[in-house]
Amino acid sequence: MGVLSSFQNIFKIEELKNRIFFTLALLAVYRIGCHIPTPGINGEALSKFLTERGGALMGFFDMFSGGALSRVTIFALGIMPYISASIILQLLTVVIPAIGKLAKEGEEGRKKIIKYTRYGTVLISAVQSFGIAVGLESMQQGAFIQHPGWSFRLMTMITLTAGTAFIMWLGEQITERGIGNGISLIIFAGIVARLPNAIVSTVRLMRAGELSLLFIIVLIVMMVAVVGAIIYIEKGERRIPVQYAKRVVGRKMYGGQSTHLPLKVNTSGVIPPIFASSIIMFPATVAGFISIPWVQGIARQLTPGSALYTVLYISMIVFFSYFYTAIIFNPVDVADNLKKYGGYIPGIRPGKKTSDYLYRVLSRLTFVGAIYLSVVCVLPTFLIKEFNVPFYFGGTSLLIVVGVALDTVSQIESHLLTRSYEGFLRKGRVRGRRR
Repeated sequence: MGVLSSFQNIFKIEELKNRIFFTLALLAVYRIGCHIPTPGINGEALSKFLTERGGALMGFFDMFSGGALSRVTIFALGIMPYISASIILQLLTVVIPAIGKLAKEGEEGRKKIIKYTRYGTVLISAVQSFGIAVGLESMQQGAFIQHPGWSFRLMTMITLTAGTAFIMWLGEQITERGIGNGISLIIFAGIVARLPNAIVSTVRLMRAGELSLLFIIVLIVMMVAVVGAIIYIEKGERRIPVQYAKRVVGRKMYGGQSTHLPLKVNTSGVIPPIFASSIIMFPATVAGFISIPWVQGIARQLTPGSALYTVLYISMIVFFSYFYTAIIFNPVDVADNLKKYGGYIPGIRPGKKTSDYLYRVLSRLTFVGAIYLSVVCVLPTFLIKEFNVPFYFGGTSLLIVVGVALDTVSQIESHLLTRSYEGFLRKGRVRGRRR
């Protein structure tokens, strides 16, 4: 009854209700756009060809576009160019000092970084869409193109780039005027849109006698257990106690309070699986279009389920977990800020000793987070290979869905609590991931 009453309270708050309806309306616009075909392309024939020959990489990127990539609709590029531009900007903050200073300039610096991210998104989209147009013309002598030539290339480039820019705008509008993080919710909507097809195919197999009812029940219980484990790890954090010394400024005394520094178990989020999947699947996908025996052999070795793929995948997830964590969390800066404001960790000397301690704790947490990501991301391959599960469960898509759901519920609960309503849980609060 507590959860039901919390949902009823949502519609008692006019602002929250409007934000939710606004978010749902823009997500509906996004899903409609995923079915609008790009001019000049035989979408059905091309979709069948790409599904058969595209391999794992096509399925991976098609997941982020909500199925628009395989059908080459106006939203074919999805939000991946924006994600790529954001990651590149984050990496450049470490490499280029000028961009690193922008990240520390507060709101003004954040606005400039967002502006550069938009420019980067448009540039990446233009390059990718032009490459798609040229690639479509070369496939089977342009069998999927009605009128090949420069007019088709420019039209495709403008259409797909505008589609990505529009999705980016939708995401920003949801973040500003809706509920939750807009970009994350758009990815969430694309992934969840495939759920009905998975349910229908499972029911058909069960009616045909290929899957037993007991197997489906066991599978559902295991899915609930995996989702629960992901929520537990995503909310997990190591709280390092921090004590601030008392300071006397004029006639007033400041400081003296105790607080904590939260370090997430999975600090890197879903970035390591995305990077690892893209790097491994790219050569396998390219090899799938080359009819040379030894190239095809390499492609088979790099397909999900093979021993080489699994070893490389796990190794890259571990590597990128440490790499990305080192980019977004700098123990030296944290130690310097604590020392600057009179804070210290009990039993640890301020300065270098504090940064070394934070680095040691963070390294251990990152190792646990990397193992957790590896297990969740290898789970789909294990289920499909060993138990013939008829749908893709786990991996990056499940991490994104659970994480976005936690963030959105956390924001809704914040609106409820600020207006003296109970949240979804009577004890404690739902905490989203740190973005």
